[in-house]
Amino acid sequence: MATIEKRVGGDGAVTYRVKVRLKGHAPETASFDRRTDAKEWAQRIEADIKAGRHFGTSKRHTLAELLDRYEQSELSKLKSARTVKAKLDWWRRHHGEKMLSEMTRDIIAKARDDLQATPKQRGSGQRSAADVNRTLAALSSVCSFAVKELGWLDRNPLELVNKPSENKGRVRFLSSEELPRFLQACRESTNSHLYLAVVLALTTGARQSEVMGLRWPQIDFARRTALLGDSKNGDARSLPLSGDAIRLLRERATVVAVDDNRLFPPKQGSKSPYLDLRAPFKAALNSAGIVDFHWHDLRHTAASYLAMAGTSPLMISKILGQRTMAMVARYSHLAPESVVELGDLLATRMGVE
Repeated sequence: MATIEKRVGGDGAVTYRVKVRLKGHAPETASFDRRTDAKEWAQRIEADIKAGRHFGTSKRHTLAELLDRYEQSELSKLKSARTVKAKLDWWRRHHGEKMLSEMTRDIIAKARDDLQATPKQRGSGQRSAADVNRTLAALSSVCSFAVKELGWLDRNPLELVNKPSENKGRVRFLSSEELPRFLQACRESTNSHLYLAVVLALTTGARQSEVMGLRWPQIDFARRTALLGDSKNGDARSLPLSGDAIRLLRERATVVAVDDNRLFPPKQGSKSPYLDLRAPFKAALNSAGIVDFHWHDLRHTAASYLAMAGTSPLMISKILGQRTMAMVARYSHLAPESVVELGDLLATRMGVE
């Protein structure tokens, strides 16, 4: 539906402002000197919108402009802002000059294929399907912002683009032979923080950012817990503090710095929010003769040992802070005996044992 409003300026000049409104589409407006031109424009815009030929404001803004607006308004709200920013920068470098109307399904699909063919940001080889999907997801969030908040797009073009299939996920954990060797190497490390950080990761299953970002007010010695009030998935949860972890924390609590309440404060001048342990961690792995192991695998190690101890997948998901069971299912093969025990229990309850 179109409305035309006659306007008279201070100099007596007459203009006609026309606005086209159709359900499901952002309003379009324009001004003309003649009423007949306004009517013709309104009729043409209505016909183009109904026929799917009209892109509206998407013809007046570039992807770079949209990225600027999104980063100014939304990026700081994300826990993974730095990671998302890096992925948005890829879109800015390769497609920032394009008008939003040009960011069609075919263009984005071609960008997806180009992205898959580019090398990893770190290391060698091509990007993983997971990395490609996270880069597509970053752009999808931006386009959703353009649809819902700005009205610069009628729909999110990423909805029409297929995502590459991801691997089920890497599960690497320390074996019963590797674990004691690695822990001993961490104890002997010249870095006084490494052993505590590793023990916390192994005994809580927490993410690296959750462990390294801990602050003393989060530690409850009476309950032997550390409260995560703002975890990755947004849910609060408590980490159990046991064994060497609680012992070392009690020792350190007597010498807490008055101007910094972080458990692992970064070195002076560092841009990181917490201490960088990559070098001592790698040195400990080399000393223990352990290969193909990353910090995140400490989390896998915790989950794997819980599964082998017969802990239910539901409890593992609670401990790890996973909202869905899909990520926990990868550990189910480590506890086949628990499945048999459940079968025996069911047979007994039904009287068919």
